[in-house]
Amino acid sequence: MSFSRRNFLIATGVAAASGSVLTACSSSNSSSGNKTGKQEAAKAHTTTVKIGTAEDSKGPAPEVTGAKKGGKVSLLNDDDFSHLDPQRVYYAWNSLAAVVLSRTLTGYKVADDGSMTLVGDLATDTGTMKDGGKTWSFTLKDGIKWEDGSDVTVDDVRHGFERAFANFITEGASYVQNWLVGSQDYRKSYPGPFKGKHLKSIVTSGKTVTFHLSEARPDFNYVLAMHSYAPTPVKHDTKQDYDKKPFSNGPYKIKSHTTDKSMVLVRNEHWDPNTDPIRNAYPDEFDFTFGIEQATAADRLIADVGPDQYAVSWRTVPQEKVMQATAKAKDRLFEDLSSGTSVYWINQTRITDIKVREAIIRAWPTAGIRQLQGGEHRGDYATGIMSPLVAGYKAQDVWGKLAKPAGDPAAAKAILKKAGKLGTKIVYAYQNDPTQAKIKVIVENALKAAGFEVVTKGIDSTTWYDQVGKIDNQYDIYWGGWSADWPTGFSVFQPLFQGDQIRDEGTNYCHLKNADVDAAIKAATAETDQNKANEMWAALDKQVTALGAFIPDVYMKRLYIHGSKLGNVKMDPNFDGCMLYKMYVKA
Repeated sequence: MSFSRRNFLIATGVAAASGSVLTACSSSNSSSGNKTGKQEAAKAHTTTVKIGTAEDSKGPAPEVTGAKKGGKVSLLNDDDFSHLDPQRVYYAWNSLAAVVLSRTLTGYKVADDGSMTLVGDLATDTGTMKDGGKTWSFTLKDGIKWEDGSDVTVDDVRHGFERAFANFITEGASYVQNWLVGSQDYRKSYPGPFKGKHLKSIVTSGKTVTFHLSEARPDFNYVLAMHSYAPTPVKHDTKQDYDKKPFSNGPYKIKSHTTDKSMVLVRNEHWDPNTDPIRNAYPDEFDFTFGIEQATAADRLIADVGPDQYAVSWRTVPQEKVMQATAKAKDRLFEDLSSGTSVYWINQTRITDIKVREAIIRAWPTAGIRQLQGGEHRGDYATGIMSPLVAGYKAQDVWGKLAKPAGDPAAAKAILKKAGKLGTKIVYAYQNDPTQAKIKVIVENALKAAGFEVVTKGIDSTTWYDQVGKIDNQYDIYWGGWSADWPTGFSVFQPLFQGDQIRDEGTNYCHLKNADVDAAIKAATAETDQNKANEMWAALDKQVTALGAFIPDVYMKRLYIHGSKLGNVKMDPNFDGCMLYKMYVKA
């Protein structure tokens, strides 16, 4: 998912305009002053993602060593959740809460080492595929209940998909709606279930629901792990008002929710852990307090006094608190890769010569940029666009950026000179904030040293994607970030590099139009063997990188802090925040 449209502020953990990307903590292995580039380059670890069996889909979830049930956890938040109606949940911020309220047909079992297995959550397994991926069937487990004790039925499952077509559902994912009716303008084909009509493409029988899609989707079972496609009970659907207090089929339910002030989650006594392979649900209660600034939350958690010993940050540790947190609460910090990759797009419409693009990439001062944004806490050096958290990721380094992350302007200049392109003008766009202003300087210096004429253009962060998202934008290089909607390559490469995504407000930000890339996307999308498809996506990562469509920056990290009385506090690899359902209260 683009950080622009859907979770830019969530995935980065900060407002771009504030300049509060992690910048305070320096890293001994990424000094921008080291012009030789011989520092130790960070290498991203890889999280495996596999498709589980029916046995893997059985509950209960594996126990966490040393964990026990009971106690209350406090969550210190700056903002309330924008939506908890599952069909309106898209941001990672909202999904962190939705995962304990709204179970989906499939979901991810996260192991202690961070590896993930796609399993049946509400379903008995990860689905049965026919017709090359155009037909999928899922059977519900026995014993799945709503918070009032009533059964979760296939009618409720179907209702969740059908109400996603309603005109008041404007925030959730839209992939499945398109595939169910074969149209991007899906509401013209079906207005929703509230006039008594069902979609012909969803068929229910007994405890089985079958989807007939307009195109082959071999990774459809991954897509259904998105909370946008969780069930909604037919009998309790209050339409627009459902967002205020959605019904739970997960381990917790909403006891109270005062907008922008607080929310309390308590146990759903009708949740049966024997049906759930994913969630442990140790605490009795989660108390969210909204309106607490990030810096204030960090101060309280660093101090670790009284009730805050049972608290956890819901946002990343802000830049000005990183060094203090590292010095005083190192054993209570948890940090890991987020699902986002940061890059700098190279506009293919304006820079058509691959040698010019190569010179830009080789000169690019990645180490210096990372240093200004928090050093190793900012992330691991990226070598492509495909995150290590996406299934099939393979390490590759087309441009040798791990060997020389500081950049090599001399080598870049030699490339330009040989190509007869010395003095090529480059327009670099950046966001108007203090950190990006500093980055602009080191970018400008590196490109000038490589033989480019450099023009810089500042853009207000609030209109950033409005400006760089135009086909006729007047910029050659501009920052961007991307996070997969589900951990396979489709939701990375199709939006970013398919030729038909080049349009105003489209997602092909680099304007790459390449027949070989389009063919590779089509082939990988249609591949029914997911292991083979994963290999094809990894090869495509190398292919688009070699075309100079972007400058790899970092596989982004997130840093959080918790109180001393909480155990097993870890980051969810899908939603870039703490997993509520695996932590426990120590005492």
